[in-house]
Amino acid sequence: MTSERKERIEYVLSHRQPDITVVMENVFDPHNISAVMRTCDAIGIQEIYVLNTKIPRHKKWGSRSSSSAAKWLTIHQFDNADDCFRQLRLHYQKIYSTHLSADAISLYDIDFVQSIALVFGNEHLGVSEEIRNLCDGNFIIPQFGMIRSLNISVACAISIYEASRQKIAAGHYNACRLPEETYNTLFENWSLNKTD
Repeated sequence: MTSERKERIEYVLSHRQPDITVVMENVFDPHNISAVMRTCDAIGIQEIYVLNTKIPRHKKWGSRSSSSAAKWLTIHQFDNADDCFRQLRLHYQKIYSTHLSADAISLYDIDFVQSIALVFGNEHLGVSEEIRNLCDGNFIIPQFGMIRSLNISVACAISIYEASRQKIAAGHYNACRLPEETYNTLFENWSLNKTD
């Protein structure tokens, strides 16, 4: 491994954020999943959850170029909602779903300094009632147009960049926050990846 590659891996790992994740529920289009993965990688989210209770598990994540982020992420796939949320509750203090409801809070009112999971639903129906009932609440992205929904990958990007803004302000990117064992395991695995 070249020194440049080693430095790049160390830089990325030192900026990973272990206290935020994204959950995608029954997202049909693997290209949408791939786009979410790229954004998660960009802001330092390491672990993501793919929950498929109504559709088969995905075997591929979009096109080759857009799916390259998958090899840098830890992807948990579930086909049982209860199992998925049991795992989430072990690692995250709050779980919010994107859903337009009377009690939904604004994205900008979420405290992303705490550990948090954000749930995004599929392209047609959004987050299901079953999953919303397992969450701590709903949030919305403030919008001012006639169309009141966004593509899942766009909604996710807006949401997690707000999270990263808060995390930057709180100093979360100033020092490595991954547990040492996780850091070492990822470093070893990433060192074996052939391309960036």
